[in-house]
Amino acid sequence: MLFLVISNYVLWHHKSYDQAMIKAILFDFGGVITSSPFDAFEEYEREALIPSGVIRKINSTNPDSNAWAKFERNELTREEFISCFEEEAKTLGFSLSAERVLKCLETTIRPNMVDAMKSLKSNYKLAILTNNLQESSEESSSVKKSPTAHLDMVITLVDEVIESSKIGVRKPEKAFYEHACKVIGVDPVECVFLDDLGINLKPARQMGMHTIKVISEKQALDDLYEALEKKQT
Repeated sequence: MLFLVISNYVLWHHKSYDQAMIKAILFDFGGVITSSPFDAFEEYEREALIPSGVIRKINSTNPDSNAWAKFERNELTREEFISCFEEEAKTLGFSLSAERVLKCLETTIRPNMVDAMKSLKSNYKLAILTNNLQESSEESSSVKKSPTAHLDMVITLVDEVIESSKIGVRKPEKAFYEHACKVIGVDPVECVFLDDLGINLKPARQMGMHTIKVISEKQALDDLYEALEKKQT
C-alpha cells in the first residue's frame, strides 16, 4: 500500500511537472545572446602557444573560490583579479595576461536570438541571468564598451536582468536561481533556461526548469521553440 501511494505521488508529481505552462524564458548572456567568449579564449591560447582549454581549466579549478568566481561575485577589484588570475595560471604552469583574457569577453550579438526575443516578449516574461564582472568607474572607455554595451542593446527586451556582480552569488549556486525566480515572479517549473555551460544548467534542471544547452544559435532556437510548443499542447 505504501509503495502504491508513493508511486501515485511520483506519477502525479511527474505529470504536474510535464504539464506546467511556461511563463518565463531565461537567457544566459555570453554564449547565448552573444557569441561565445570561449572562441576568443581559444584564439588567445593559439597566440600564446599554449594548449587549447587552458583558460577554461584555470576557471574550473576551485570553481567556487578561484579568481574568476570571486570577480563575478564582486569580491575582488579588477587589479586584485588580474594578480590572482595570473598567479593561478602560474600555479598550473602557464604565463598568461589576465588583461588579454578579459578582452576575450568582447563578444558579438547574435541577431537571430535577439529577433526571437522580440517575438517572444509579448507572450512570456523574459530575463537575462548572467555571471558578469562589475565595472570600475576608473576603467577606460575601451574596456567599458564590452560586454555592457551589448547588454544595453537588449535590456529593453527583457523584464529583468539578474547579475552575479550585483547580487553576490553566481551560477551555478542554487541561491542565484532562487533569487531570479523570486524577482521574476515565477516557479522554476514555469521556466525555460538557456545556457552554454552544462554546469550552470544542472542545478536549474534539478529545481524543475526546462533547460537547453546552447551549442549554436540555430540549435538553441530550434530546441527553444520545440520546448515551448510541447508545453502548450
